[in-house]
Amino acid sequence: MKNIAIIGSGSWGVALAIHLANMGHNVKIWSFAKEEADLINNEKKCIFLPKATIPNNILCSLDYKEVIEGSDIVLVVTPSKFTRSTVKNFKQYITNQQVIICSKGLESGTLKTLTEILEEELPNNKIGALSGPSHAEEVSLGIPTAIVIASKSDEVLNNIQSSFMSDKMRIYTSHDVMGVELGGALKNIIAFCAGIIAGLDFGDNTFAALATRGLVEISRLGTKMGADKDTFYGLTGLGDLIVTCLSEHSRNRRAGMLIGQGKTIEETKKEVGMTIESLDNIEVTYELAKKYNVEMPIVKAVYDVLYNNLPPRDAVAMLMTREAKSEDIR
Repeated sequence: MKNIAIIGSGSWGVALAIHLANMGHNVKIWSFAKEEADLINNEKKCIFLPKATIPNNILCSLDYKEVIEGSDIVLVVTPSKFTRSTVKNFKQYITNQQVIICSKGLESGTLKTLTEILEEELPNNKIGALSGPSHAEEVSLGIPTAIVIASKSDEVLNNIQSSFMSDKMRIYTSHDVMGVELGGALKNIIAFCAGIIAGLDFGDNTFAALATRGLVEISRLGTKMGADKDTFYGLTGLGDLIVTCLSEHSRNRRAGMLIGQGKTIEETKKEVGMTIESLDNIEVTYELAKKYNVEMPIVKAVYDVLYNNLPPRDAVAMLMTREAKSEDIR
């Protein structure tokens, strides 16, 4: 039994809390919103997971110190754009805990991964990243799920695997932190594009082309950034891509569908009502592609849709009429 601190009371943070509490761990969640904390503590409910019930061994607090003090493991589950600022706010309470990033995304401006942020802000702690095809809605209900813990530290890999693994959740280990993180962050962009083509009423043929060529783009950039190509064809690459592109739970897909139907970015954010990581990361990925001189035509097309007023249907036509090529999957 471990004492586990979870920083973030969104759907994924609460879903992980439910899973870990059901395994017998003591779990404390930090929330920035009093109404969310009160709902978790008093009614054993989460606004983002209406079908789930919160176990009694979960406490939610607005106080970083109360949540982190005495913990063995700290899970960071905040939107990627708030990762650095959140870590700066709580790092004074960190001692020797293992700190695991459970969010998926990249940092605007610096173009860094979230584990790179943790390494900068918490240089004396052992760091890991938890990722994979895992909708919070399903994890919170105990639906069987397989995900990956990535770390440079074998101690982290063994500890998280043994602490999280049950008949409801299978945990694999990986030393390829960069590949695991990039797979989780970049697939959101392809899922957003999958939503756009659904909003345009295109079919399975279009989706298959998008998903396949999207994965090629992800692996191209990832390998240039030092990741292992094989990682992108595992759970945190292909697996996460499939679940996010196809599922009714995917807010990235839903957001793309709204854009495909003619909604503005602001209208889309308002209607989805939750963090849309793809919108935060498309510009970052576009900049990374330029930095590493990697051809990413799908990323460029969706960037132009969002920031250069390119109509989505024209973006598809542009991709379809690019210069004829062989199928390069390198």
